[in-house]
Amino acid sequence: MTVTVKLDLALEAQLRQRAATTGRSTSDVIRAALQAYLDQPEAAAPRSAYELGAGLFGRHHGPAGLAQGRKQAVAETWAERHARRGAA
Repeated sequence: MTVTVKLDLALEAQLRQRAATTGRSTSDVIRAALQAYLDQPEAAAPRSAYELGAGLFGRHHGPAGLAQGRKQAVAETWAERHARRGAA
């Protein structure tokens, strides 16, 4: 099978240099490079955030109602700090 490939000048120069250095034709170098590429396992598709964290969901528990009482907890902490400053 014959395939036409367009190369930029720098890549063509590298290809010709490698072929000349190894004493092979440019077609031989391209075939070997293509075979090496195809022999590599395909990279897995990127996984979603859900897939990456699926093993962690539900494993860690905080206090119940943590978000609902946050304003009250901040107000109490603030009041305690100011009370300590006034007492010192």
